Amino acid sequence: MVWFWLRPRCWDKRFTMSDKAATTSPLNVVIYWHMHQPEYRDLRNGEYHLPWTYLHAIKDYVEMVAHIENNKAARAVINFAPVLLEQIDDYAQQLEGYLNHGKALRDPLLSALAEPVMSLNKESRIYILKSCLRANQERLVNRFPAFKTLAKMAKSALRNPEVLRYYSEHFFADLLVWYHLAWMAETVRITDDRIKTLMAKQQHYSLYDRNLLVEVINELISGVIGRYRALAETARIELSMTPYAHPIVPLLLDFKSARQAMPEVQLPLADEYPGGLERSRWHMEKGMAVFKHYFGFEPQGCWPSEGSISAETVEMISQMGIKWLASGETVLRNSLHKSAVVPDKCIHQAYHYRHTEAACFFRDDGLSDSIGFKYSDWHADDAVANLIHHLEKIAESCTDKPEAVVSIILDGENAWEYYPENGYHFISALYEKLSQHNGLKMTTYSEYLETCEVRKPLNEITAGSWVYGSFSTWIGDRDKNRAWDMLVDAKIVYDRVMSKVDLSSERVQAINMQLATCESSDWFWWFGEYNSAESVAAFDEQFRLHLSNFYQLLNVEAPDYLAQAFSFGSGHPAMGGAMLPGQRQ
Repeated sequence: MVWFWLRPRCWDKRFTMSDKAATTSPLNVVIYWHMHQPEYRDLRNGEYHLPWTYLHAIKDYVEMVAHIENNKAARAVINFAPVLLEQIDDYAQQLEGYLNHGKALRDPLLSALAEPVMSLNKESRIYILKSCLRANQERLVNRFPAFKTLAKMAKSALRNPEVLRYYSEHFFADLLVWYHLAWMAETVRITDDRIKTLMAKQQHYSLYDRNLLVEVINELISGVIGRYRALAETARIELSMTPYAHPIVPLLLDFKSARQAMPEVQLPLADEYPGGLERSRWHMEKGMAVFKHYFGFEPQGCWPSEGSISAETVEMISQMGIKWLASGETVLRNSLHKSAVVPDKCIHQAYHYRHTEAACFFRDDGLSDSIGFKYSDWHADDAVANLIHHLEKIAESCTDKPEAVVSIILDGENAWEYYPENGYHFISALYEKLSQHNGLKMTTYSEYLETCEVRKPLNEITAGSWVYGSFSTWIGDRDKNRAWDMLVDAKIVYDRVMSKVDLSSERVQAINMQLATCESSDWFWWFGEYNSAESVAAFDEQFRLHLSNFYQLLNVEAPDYLAQAFSFGSGHPAMGGAMLPGQRQ
């Protein structure tokens, strides 16, 4: 009992009391990877319109878990959007049904690889060519000479469609196999003899070869969620959750919250999103239920979609029993300024907003953005050395704060497409060097909170996200505002139908799931001229499709405007637009 009262408020378990008195506390470092893909299915029939969920599963989700499995000292926090977990599980069920029960696959690209008889009419040929060219030219195409040759032929055929009839079934088989091999995790490429054999063959892939590749894909996808769960059960990682369909909760709660970081922003015509608090709670409750279904326990932490928070968002999340949440550094700095607080030289601390219980952590934008946008062209050892050097500088500025904690938070999937070998050497070196450094301690937020009770008060919060500390990526642009007004129109119809029509519980569930999909942040992310024409067209079509399906479920005629595209891109954003930095460059 005496020991309890003498224990410091931030206690490092690796030291006894006497050791602690003579030793500087290591700097707490949290590596936080966020995994997220939107709903790519047409919920009416389960067919996929884009293949990114399963491709990132075999390349990135299995890669990231393998690195931690391979280093017992590594620690990380991993976040999965609930709608992504459901899609991974759906692919696992599809593949099991295809391989063992003669059922059809509902993803056209995966089906093209797997089906014995290829459908090679002109439309199908063009679809395969375009799909198999959606890869980083330098890292995923040029790396493999056979794939590079096939990709060159594919581009030529798209420029001159009249030559398509001369492209044989063998060409399309080889192109599909190589595309999937290029998207394979490096850890799998190194260790799996079946993948080694397929890569060594180079060309003339048979039906047996394609089946072998599908079997590998099945094993990877069906096992990946369980691998994360196993690491969480042994406390080697912490898993956190996101509101179900990845909505920007502060905007659901109040459009005007965008003006806190952007006072002059032009908002949608609608004054508000009707019933935003109710919908926000629905996404939180559904997200927590999905998390527990797949991982077997309640989540302790939350990454609000895109790190987007407001005072009302923090209050709601805290009221739901979440112990911690995280956001971006610019949100913290804006909030400190609003609170008339001069930031400490060491801002890397846990905070709490007024009376709320949830601890708030904030991303170090410089370190996180360096991984996402800077280090991909560096030698892995140089990049890791540079990162650790910056952490050491932070540790020096925080020597009087044993409770200091640095949060490195970023996309855990898209960044690696721009690294050599899918970031294999960088990530391996990162965990190795951090685990060996006496002055740095990899930890998780829940582990940190077990031993550190210190919270710095945050009296005000300036609403924003990890992207620029604002909501400019999702609202304010003409096309983004138009999308919000479309969504508001649909929600008004939803409220009217739900209040007057007696629907079955199954119909209500289907309607709510479709509405949740329409509320996803991803559609708004891609709208706007600064994104590429291809990406904007794909997500414009998806958004209008989901809204049309929503009206169909409500048994209400869809508005005429849903028949016409409303957003057109013409830009060439960094990293293809799939990632944005925390700070404006």
